[in-house]
Amino acid sequence: MKKAVNWKDSKWKTRMRITLDYKNMMADSVGKNYGITLSEMEKMSATAKRIDKDLKQGWRERRIGFFDLPFQGENVDKIKSFSRKVKSGYDSFVVLGIGGSALGPIALQTALNPPHYNLLTKKERNGSPKLFVADNIDPTGFEGILRVLDPEKTMFNVISKSGGTAETMSQFIIVRDLLKKRLGKSYKNHIVATTDPEKGILRKIATDEGFETFPIPANVGGRFSIFSSVGLLPAAVVGIDIEELLAGAAYMNELCMTSDLFQNPAYLNATLQYLANRKGKPMSVMMPYADSLKDIADWYRQLWAESLGKKVSLDGKTVHVGPTPIKALGATDQHSQLQLYMEGPLDKVITLIRVKDFGAEAKIPKAYKEIGELGYLGGHSLKGLLQAEMLATEMALTHNQRMNCTITLPEVNAFTIGQLLQMLMIQTAFAGGLYNIDPFDQPGVEHGKQYAYGMMGRKGYEKKRAEVDEYLKQAEGLKGYAV
Repeated sequence: MKKAVNWKDSKWKTRMRITLDYKNMMADSVGKNYGITLSEMEKMSATAKRIDKDLKQGWRERRIGFFDLPFQGENVDKIKSFSRKVKSGYDSFVVLGIGGSALGPIALQTALNPPHYNLLTKKERNGSPKLFVADNIDPTGFEGILRVLDPEKTMFNVISKSGGTAETMSQFIIVRDLLKKRLGKSYKNHIVATTDPEKGILRKIATDEGFETFPIPANVGGRFSIFSSVGLLPAAVVGIDIEELLAGAAYMNELCMTSDLFQNPAYLNATLQYLANRKGKPMSVMMPYADSLKDIADWYRQLWAESLGKKVSLDGKTVHVGPTPIKALGATDQHSQLQLYMEGPLDKVITLIRVKDFGAEAKIPKAYKEIGELGYLGGHSLKGLLQAEMLATEMALTHNQRMNCTITLPEVNAFTIGQLLQMLMIQTAFAGGLYNIDPFDQPGVEHGKQYAYGMMGRKGYEKKRAEVDEYLKQAEGLKGYAV
């Protein structure tokens, strides 16, 4: 991976612009019975202008906050200052979070830091601490993280907008107790809270106990929060250039200011995905051909699923809409999933992500010339092989009349990653308009949470506990269905 240092230079920015190639989504490429026609796209132009108007109005009225995140100033300075403090005094930085609070930091770390980062020496990490993300409440996994840490040299970042996230706050309570027992009153110097700037349980705890805090804007939801303190603080702590990252996001904002469907990459891709869904392809596969981008596919999976999978439309109708996102990795999943994509049901649209310059080659020595099945590899490189396999996959999908498109990154750096993530968020917000649903809520998730609150004895959820007891009683009567 090359380190980009020229993000303020307009020519460099243009050279680093990511692109969307959608020819293999079209009927001209995959056949009139399988692809999208130009006429179908043109008919969506008026709808695009209407949704664009709604999104920009939501931005102006500060109901939609993620558009503003690339333009932070004071908060970025504070994050950079705090990250220097962590770098000088701590060996490990642990994120306590779930959902967007974890997937964002993981995606940035995987994309923009070297592989096996935590195994590098501190010098090789440029003095930055190791990063751990406790993104689940599996007791074995969580205790495993704590077991390898020195509390005196660890900073814990608890991330919860409300402070009511049961999983994250349970982790926090365990960590707080551990730190108080080991470090006494200085425990507060090992906890930093990322939460609502004014209200909520975690904000009150942080104020009362004296934790350093960073804000999550009130108008930014978890899955859209990667460019808030949620993603920026862990990224800065591990040495990622967050100003370059935000510059990439701002650049994508510029590219997406037009309401012209064919000139706006986010609107265009959202419309292609939507029309593919209408044509019987509800499965949306994201398949990057780069290890560094595999966790972006995971982040996208939450973004697409939680935003667009909805029961009720904006006008109150029961609709049960939403594409199903699937993550894959090339070339790894050519050997696990591609058979299904090539010859299985015609219900998928595949987004390939290509990297032009990896910053590495990994030359393959010439060997086994006498063995035809191996000798041809000599003199090539792993980079060349991976790129050849991606092109071969694209061609094979197209020949099998499987809709696919390709997002290309000139290289993987903070600027291009900023563009990619912002494009996918704008794409998702726009897709909400196409499906006529609210892409910023998650009522289905809340339903399940309420049952969990009842089982754990949270005050105010006694009726949910009673429903759980009744469910278990009925299930006992159906135990004959278990083997």
